[in-house]
Amino acid sequence: MAQRVIREIVEQQKIGPGYFKLVIKAPEIVAQAKIGQFVHIKWIAEERNSDPLLRRPISINRINHEEETITLVYRVVGRGTKVLSNLKPGDQLDIMGPLGTGFSISEDTNRVLVIGGGVGIAPLYPLVNKLIEANKEVILLLGAETAEEVIDLDSFQEFDLELKVATMDGSLGKQGFVTDYLEELEQEMDYIYTCGPTPMMKVIRDWAIDFNVPGQASLEERMGCGTGACLSCVCQVKIEGKDGWTYKQACTAGPVFPLREVIFDE
Repeated sequence: MAQRVIREIVEQQKIGPGYFKLVIKAPEIVAQAKIGQFVHIKWIAEERNSDPLLRRPISINRINHEEETITLVYRVVGRGTKVLSNLKPGDQLDIMGPLGTGFSISEDTNRVLVIGGGVGIAPLYPLVNKLIEANKEVILLLGAETAEEVIDLDSFQEFDLELKVATMDGSLGKQGFVTDYLEELEQEMDYIYTCGPTPMMKVIRDWAIDFNVPGQASLEERMGCGTGACLSCVCQVKIEGKDGWTYKQACTAGPVFPLREVIFDE
């Protein structure tokens, strides 16, 4: 069950151009958090209390049960995340969470494809960790603008998996889109997980449909309340077993949805 707590920042570290890692001690959230969920946060320093007004949704990158901490990785894209990046250890955050529906891992799958792009790589670390623990054969494809923006690369390299990277400037791995690797896959996949920019996930969804591969996609949507009240994060999904579609809220029904049901192009 989601809850609201006030907790202090343990660590704030810049890990790349515009990318930051935030560690928070929050035992109540750690006890309930699942891979793929997110928290909705707001700083509470008095002079910043209502500017900007809305919280910021950030996916959970690490869940450390021993230290009772969660780690969040985010990118500065506006005024809110800029304020967040200026906070220091000891500053307090108003946190709601854990929120949303996370990833699930099926016992019936063996060979799994995981594709992440940009800041969408962040929630995939705990997923990959769980897949490895479950003895899945994992092929991991990561894409970013530059080598410096490939989140958690060192940590992923410690896993026993097949890892390929694509960067737009060619500074690491293949130059171009991470989805270019789909054409090079030599083995059939049982399942696919993805999180990243919408154009990337649309290509992946179309590929999954063409090759009849089930999977899950974690959507990156703007959110106001995080609880399903404001309707700012609605997305289009197909109605299972029917030709039509409907709207669902990413904050409650998601952010993880069945990949082939998400409508990215309308």
